[in-house]
Amino acid sequence: MPRLVTDWRRVVLLSLSFWMQLAGLAVLIAPELRYSLTGQDYDPYLAWWLGVLFLLAGIVGRVWQQGLSPWKEWLRVAAIIAIIIALAVIFAAPSRAATSDSGIATEAQTLEIAVPFIAREEGKRNRAYRDAVGIWTICYGSIRGVVADMVKTDRECLALLWVEVAEHRAGLHRFFSPVTIAARLPATRDAAYTSTAFNCGIGAIGKSTATRRLNAGDIAGGCQALTWFDKAGGRVLRGLFERRKREKALCLLGAH
Repeated sequence: MPRLVTDWRRVVLLSLSFWMQLAGLAVLIAPELRYSLTGQDYDPYLAWWLGVLFLLAGIVGRVWQQGLSPWKEWLRVAAIIAIIIALAVIFAAPSRAATSDSGIATEAQTLEIAVPFIAREEGKRNRAYRDAVGIWTICYGSIRGVVADMVKTDRECLALLWVEVAEHRAGLHRFFSPVTIAARLPATRDAAYTSTAFNCGIGAIGKSTATRRLNAGDIAGGCQALTWFDKAGGRVLRGLFERRKREKALCLLGAH
């Protein structure tokens, strides 16, 4: 008759600590391998903190078995505190920079946020160039009346951007319900939707799930749906993925 393991609790704890450390490494490494093999990106924030938690749990399990009895209680307290802090950081992430913002956003309020945000995202070229599909483009991605060898100053580019962002905002507002405009569209969220529309097109965003959800009162769901516009040619692009994350964060400011 086989003998039972007498110190089974210690064996289980050691095994768990080993697998926790492996899980932590897997959570940190697997997403990068996936990106290198498939081109599909991911949100590294949650993966990083989950990896840290797994590794921390594995380390605590190992140290617990080293016979440091005078320190066990302190170790227990420190581990619990560390895990609570890590979990708090993970779940508080969407509202880390949240500020209160209410009321109907005016065009001026939205443009004050949207124009510099879009300028940073788009980048500026003062001399006309052909974009990826061969269209003559200038400044912050404008194609309005652009011809070969056209040159614009920084001031002209910024003035053009203000005009075109305002046009995109106005066009997108035709797809928002009166209730959305009155109660669900502070300047920050208005700027986030406008930025995505400036990058993807008014119709694409106006008819999208992001707008339908917002009109239905699902603010968080609408902001999340903005992140779906991260592909070009059927492939997730890291630049678009990161931009949509920033637009989502801007969209969620003040959300409850």
